[in-house]
Amino acid sequence: MKELLDAFWRAAAYCLHPKVIGLSLLPLLIGAGLAIGLGWFYWEPAVAAVRQTLESWALVEAGLRLVESWFGTAFRTMLAPLIVVLLAAPVIVVLSMLLVALLMVPSIVGLVSSRRFPALEARRGAGLVVSALWSMLCTLLALVALVVSLPLWFIPPLVLIVPPLIWGWLTYRVMAFDVLAEHADATERRELMRRHRWQLLAIGVVSGYLGAAPSLVWALGAFTLVFAPILIGVSVWLYTLVFAFSALWFAHFALAALLRLRSESMPVPAATPLDGTVIDLPGSGVATPPSLQPPAPHA
Repeated sequence: MKELLDAFWRAAAYCLHPKVIGLSLLPLLIGAGLAIGLGWFYWEPAVAAVRQTLESWALVEAGLRLVESWFGTAFRTMLAPLIVVLLAAPVIVVLSMLLVALLMVPSIVGLVSSRRFPALEARRGAGLVVSALWSMLCTLLALVALVVSLPLWFIPPLVLIVPPLIWGWLTYRVMAFDVLAEHADATERRELMRRHRWQLLAIGVVSGYLGAAPSLVWALGAFTLVFAPILIGVSVWLYTLVFAFSALWFAHFALAALLRLRSESMPVPAATPLDGTVIDLPGSGVATPPSLQPPAPHA
């Protein structure tokens, strides 16, 4: 727990570093530009398609009429945009995390290692291609888990547990791999991810809950749906900041754990006298220095 908290506060302090702030702008510009562009051109067609799909299902249409009798026609108007937002949110989260992993994590790890661990040897256990393939594989598994668990999102307690757990697992698998790719070899990386599995997962889960915070932008009211393209860009910026902090947290914790792991495997130097001479017991097969040999008996 002490190592987790130490890495947490260091990560929070590093978020104010000018280099980290500057690095966060590139994923923000790419992600926000892509999200705003897609929202500008496809928001209304997406809402119309969802509304048409809902109205084509007889059971859903009957349920909508029942709900309208309770809450009025405003519910039907809001339902389709809300569904589009709920479907777009996971894509935005995954896009933001992948942009941070590809564009920010190497520079963030370099910043942390140069300032805090300058003597830590970089053994380059995984290259850029391997990291990208690992990120895509973990992302695919997380998306499958999201689709399978989607019915659970409509149960009030589970919607606060299931998605953050999935995001936490994805963040843990991607970030821990990326921050160790440059400095740890394959054996060290597997050992650290095995030994500190629960600590790394805890960082990922906390980051997952922090990643859910940008979704609160949509809870400001129904009028926010009018500004959906702009708010998607704001969400991307918030997700970028959250994942940048997450990368710093993983970097501080994982590199410190790597340093401790290597210190455990270092051989302990043999004790020697203060004058540098080697003392050996008789019969060991090692010559004793002349200065320490007993005088020869007189004939």
